[in-house]
Amino acid sequence: MTAKLTSAADLPIADFASPETRLNLIGLTRPELSDAMASLGVPERQRKMRVSQLWRWMYNRGAGSFEAMSDLGKDLRQRLLESHSVARPGIATTQKSTDGTIKWLLRLADGNEVEMVYIPDLDHGALCISSQVGCTLNCSFCHTGTMPLVRNLTAGEILGQFMLARDCLDDWPNPEGLRKISTIVMMGMGEPLLNYDNVAKALTIIMDMEGIALSRRSITLSTAGLVPAMERCGRELKVNLAVSLHAVNDKVRDQLVPLNRRYPIAELIQACRDYPSANNARRITFEYVMLQEVNDSLEDAHELVRLLRGIPAKINLIPFNPWPGAPYECSSNNRIHRFADVLNDAGYAAPVRTPRGRDIMAACGQLKSASEKKPAATKVENA
Repeated sequence: MTAKLTSAADLPIADFASPETRLNLIGLTRPELSDAMASLGVPERQRKMRVSQLWRWMYNRGAGSFEAMSDLGKDLRQRLLESHSVARPGIATTQKSTDGTIKWLLRLADGNEVEMVYIPDLDHGALCISSQVGCTLNCSFCHTGTMPLVRNLTAGEILGQFMLARDCLDDWPNPEGLRKISTIVMMGMGEPLLNYDNVAKALTIIMDMEGIALSRRSITLSTAGLVPAMERCGRELKVNLAVSLHAVNDKVRDQLVPLNRRYPIAELIQACRDYPSANNARRITFEYVMLQEVNDSLEDAHELVRLLRGIPAKINLIPFNPWPGAPYECSSNNRIHRFADVLNDAGYAAPVRTPRGRDIMAACGQLKSASEKKPAATKVENA
């Protein structure tokens, strides 16, 4: 059973983010960790070993403090403590849904906030991670889209979400080898491909076989259709791709996903056909939110079949999850299932996603924080 946590105080071993000048080691590559060791005076001949030790403690064992790293010398641990940290984001609030879904509002070191969601399923579950504070895409059906883009998350802040969730769920290695977090979905706040370098850095560390060792087959990255970055993602990361499609013609998609005005459906679909990692065993997931009398007609369903013909694809039909002030209503169950029947009859897997966490605003499209972009500092002229 998933434990319910209310604050960071429930995790005494973890070093949580706070305003400070110490360098956070979470999110650094091995060469960057080696540089950190050099700054502490570690002899060059010892750096590779120390980096390997740190790597295992942080990413394999989930150590939340340097004191726990028993095979590092006491003097080195003290120097690390004085100048570095292994900080996760802080927990501002925790909410647990009646269906077991958990949503955390996370506070970053600069005071900005993002949301992260864990969706349990029997003995495993999915963790939905954010990549930006806010979003710049303004998708009209998405609550996050009503926020301004405040900033990109660093690799350490992205990776720190995963590590914090493991802390909270007691999900670091255990003798039984069980895992509560079996998959990661980059579907939280923000567009991951607009923060590609930091997302790629974090996911590469998560996939490293000497650390967290989560398979790329267990990671899905969702994009609203940033066409120029899709090929690079498939070539370099080789993770599963989910595309927020939501419409079958440019007129409707321009309204739902304004990015479509830059990269229209024809370009997006071609990028999906060219995606390097797609095959029949690893299909592209097309996300399609069901909006009453907007995109849910039988004609839309047949056009979707035509658009995706020849692409190894799965279509997730997502009942619209309402939020305050939302301009749409969810399609009726009858319209959703008639839509699904057309896709299934054409040979596509088209499951209707069961909403999770609606009662705590944790469902798809409902995430938002109160963070706002701060104005540039006013220049004060000398009198």
